[in-house]
Amino acid sequence: MTTTSTPIPAPRSSGGPTIVPTVSRNRRTTRGNTELYGWLFMRVSGVVLVALIFGHLFVNLVQGEGINAIDFGFVAGKWSSPFWQTWDLLMLWLAMIHGTNGVRTIINDYAERDGTRMVLKLALYTAFVVVVVLGTLVIFTFDPCPANSPADLLPSFCTA
Repeated sequence: MTTTSTPIPAPRSSGGPTIVPTVSRNRRTTRGNTELYGWLFMRVSGVVLVALIFGHLFVNLVQGEGINAIDFGFVAGKWSSPFWQTWDLLMLWLAMIHGTNGVRTIINDYAERDGTRMVLKLALYTAFVVVVVLGTLVIFTFDPCPANSPADLLPSFCTA
């Protein structure tokens, strides 16, 4: 028994037979592998962020006296260690890049007009830069005992 194949008409066509063009498998797309790398980054950074966040929560809430112990002095003591500065910096940067990449994907999916997409991405990238720069500056320039400050405003661990 022999079978004959009939091409299925393309959607929104007149219903007649269509010729399907062959596409070379070696043809490069205009985006390259950018979306693939973004997809992979989201998976890897998500796993790393889960570990960083649970470590952060364990140290801040479980290991010590809980939420009541978190104050200016706690943060100052924690950020006096390069380990915790690096931990919090990595958490900030990964969370911001991860979130920005996710919102960028949403903008690409739902913003129909090119102008709207451009404005939304510009606002997104501006917010990303502002938060990352300010957060990095706070982590590395934080001084709990600034010079020439009134002694009554300094924490108890500072020597006036």
